[in-house]
Amino acid sequence: MELEEKSKYGEPRKHDPNFRGPIQNRGCTDIVCCILFIIAILGYIAVGILAWSQGDPRKVIYPTDSRGQFCGQVGTPLEKKPFLFYFNIMKCASPMVLLEFQCPTTQMCVEKCPEKFMTLINAYATSSDFAYYKNFCEEGVTNTMGVPQILSQRLCPAMLLPSKPFTRRCFPALGKKGDVITVGNSSTFNDGNGIRNAKDLIAGVQNATVVMEARQVVMKIFEDFTHSWYWILLGLGIAMIISLLFLILLRFLAGIMVWIMIAMLVAVIGYGIFHCYMEYAALKGEPGANVTIQDLGFQTDFTVYLQIRQTWLAFIIILAIVEVIIILLLIFLWKRILIAIALIKEASRAIGHMLCSLFYPLFTFLLLAVVIIYWGVTAVFLSTSNQAVYKIFNETNCEYSRQTCDPANYSTSPMKAQCPDSQCLFAFYGGETPYHKYLIALQFYNVFLFFWCANFVLGLGQMTLAGAFASYYWAAKKPDDIPAFPVFSSLGRSLRYHTGTLAFGSLILSIIQIIRVLLEYLDHKLKGAQNKFAKFLLCCLKCCFWCLEKFVKFLNRNAYIMAAIYGKNFCTSARDAFFLLMRNVIRVAVLDKVTDFILFLGKLLIVGLLGVFSFFFFSGRVKAFQNTAPTLNYYWVPILTMVVCSYLIAHAFFSVYSMCVDTLFLCFLEDLERNDGSPERPYMMPEKLLKILKKKNKTDPAQ
Repeated sequence: MELEEKSKYGEPRKHDPNFRGPIQNRGCTDIVCCILFIIAILGYIAVGILAWSQGDPRKVIYPTDSRGQFCGQVGTPLEKKPFLFYFNIMKCASPMVLLEFQCPTTQMCVEKCPEKFMTLINAYATSSDFAYYKNFCEEGVTNTMGVPQILSQRLCPAMLLPSKPFTRRCFPALGKKGDVITVGNSSTFNDGNGIRNAKDLIAGVQNATVVMEARQVVMKIFEDFTHSWYWILLGLGIAMIISLLFLILLRFLAGIMVWIMIAMLVAVIGYGIFHCYMEYAALKGEPGANVTIQDLGFQTDFTVYLQIRQTWLAFIIILAIVEVIIILLLIFLWKRILIAIALIKEASRAIGHMLCSLFYPLFTFLLLAVVIIYWGVTAVFLSTSNQAVYKIFNETNCEYSRQTCDPANYSTSPMKAQCPDSQCLFAFYGGETPYHKYLIALQFYNVFLFFWCANFVLGLGQMTLAGAFASYYWAAKKPDDIPAFPVFSSLGRSLRYHTGTLAFGSLILSIIQIIRVLLEYLDHKLKGAQNKFAKFLLCCLKCCFWCLEKFVKFLNRNAYIMAAIYGKNFCTSARDAFFLLMRNVIRVAVLDKVTDFILFLGKLLIVGLLGVFSFFFFSGRVKAFQNTAPTLNYYWVPILTMVVCSYLIAHAFFSVYSMCVDTLFLCFLEDLERNDGSPERPYMMPEKLLKILKKKNKTDPAQ
C-alpha cells in the first residue's frame, strides 16, 4: 500500500555512484522565458527613459499658480515667492474642486501670506496700504486704475484675510474662542460686499484639517527621529551583533541554544504579561482610565491610549494567547525538536565552512534597493509627465464653462466675448496625446516589472545559496571535497544557465501578486457597496489567492533548490521537488516546519530583547537612563523603528540558515532514497542524524 502511494508521486531516486552534488555539465534552461524577461527589462528601461524625458517632479514639490508656474522654484522669477495665494478661498468649497482638484479662483505666488484684514476699497484710499495690497495682485496694477476696473479684470482680490502658510499654501488663520469661529482675532470680516462670519471660511479649508493634523504628527515624528537617530543606529548595530553571536553560538551549542531561545521567549512574553497587568492594576481608580477605546476615538497623541485600562487589558489577552499557543506547540512537538536540532547543527557546520554566505543577503539587499529605487523614480516621473490643462471658470452661466482653453489668446477669443466674466485658469495636469492616454498602462507595467524583478532577485539569492549548501552536503570528505568559492560558483551557474528558470518562477509569482493588488483595489472601491454577495465573493478570492501565493512561494523555493543541484528547467525541478516532498510528507510537515519555527523563535527573541531594552531606555522608566535618553514627543517612534529594523536584520541573517536547512533537508530526503548504508551506497548524512533515525553505515569502523 505504501509503495502504491509513493508511485503516485514518481519513482524514488536511484543510486548514482558518480553523483557528488550540483552537476557541472549542464545547459541553459527555460530559454524562451529568459528571452521574454530580457525583452521585458529592455522595455522597462525604455519606459524609464520615456518617463524621465516627459516627467517633471517639480509638480509634486512645488504648488502651481493659475498660469501653471511653480511657486518657489529655484532659478525662476518666482524663486522668492514660495507660497500660493487664493484670491477667494471660499470658492474652494465648490463641488467642482473635488472633481478637478483645482479651486475656481485666481491663484498666484507670493513672498508672504497676508497678515491682516484689508479690503481693496479701504486699501485703495491709503497709498501705504495699497502698496502692501499690490503684493497680492497681478502685475500691471497701478494707482491710476479704479477699484471697479481692477475687480472687473480680476487683477486683485476683493479682500485679504490673515493667513498662515501650510504645505506652501496660504490658508486663513482660523481659530476658536469658546464656540465661536474666528479668523485672526475676529469672528467677522468685511469681504468688500458686506460683513461675513468667519465660519463661512470653514467650507473652503475643511479638506485641509485632517492633513494639518497629520502633518503635525509627521513633524513630531520627524523631530523625534532627529533627536534619536544615533541611538537607533546603535540599537541596530547591537541587533546585528546579537544576530551574529546567535549564529556563532548555534555553530557550537545548537541544542543548548535552541532550548535557551525557547525558554527566553516564553520568559519575555511572560514578563510582558506581568508588566501589562501591573500597568492595568496601577490605572485602577484613575480619572478617565475606564474610558473605552471606541469612546476615545482616534487621537493623534498615541500616549493617550496608554492611560486607559482597556488598552493594557487588550495587550494582556493578546500576549496570553501567544504564550499558550507556544507552550502547546512545544508540548506536542518536543520529540521532533531533537531532529530539528540535528539539522540546525549541520546547517551551522555548512555555514561555518562558507562564512561568506552570511553576508550574501547584503548583495540581495543592494539589488532590491536598485529595483525599488528604479520603480519609485519611474513612478514619480510617470505621474508628473502630464501637460498643463487650462479650463474656463465662470461664476455665471456660460456654455463654455469647464471647457479647455488657451490662456495666451483667451482675452481675444470668442468664448471670452460671449462670457465676459469667465477666466482661463490652470486646472490640472493631463494631456490628449497617445502617450498621455496610455499613462495608466505604463504605470501598471512599472508595477508589474517591479514585482517581477524583485521576485527574480529573491529567487537568485535562494538558488545561489541552495547550490552552495548542496555542494557541502554531497561532499564525501568535508571540507576537503567542498569546491573553492562555492557561493560565487553557484551564483555564476545560476546567472549563466538558469536565468530563464528564475524568470519563469518569478513571473508566475508576480502574476499572482498583481491579481492580489487588483483585488485589494476592488475591495477598496467596493467598501461602500451594499451587495453582500459581491463582498463575500471578493473576500473568498482574496483568501484563495493569498493561499495560492504562499504555495507558489514554497514551490518556487524547492524548485530553485532542485534546479541548483540538477540543472533542469523550472517545471521539471518543481515536479521533482513536489514529488520528493510528497513521498516524505510526514517528515516535511514535522521536521522542516519545526526547524522553521525554531529559527522564527530566534528572530522573535532578538526582537524582544531589543524591544524591551529600547522601551526602558526611551520611556524613561529606568532612572539610570533618564538623563541619557533624549526627550521625545512619542517615545514609541524609536522603539517601533528599532523593533521593525531589528526584525529585518535578524530575518536577513536567519534566512541564510533557513535556506541552508531547506536545502540540506531535500538532500537528506534524497540521501535516504539513493543510499541504504551499504559499503557501495553509504549515507552522506552526518552521524547524529543517522543515530536519531536509527540508521547505520556498514562501512563505519565501529560496526
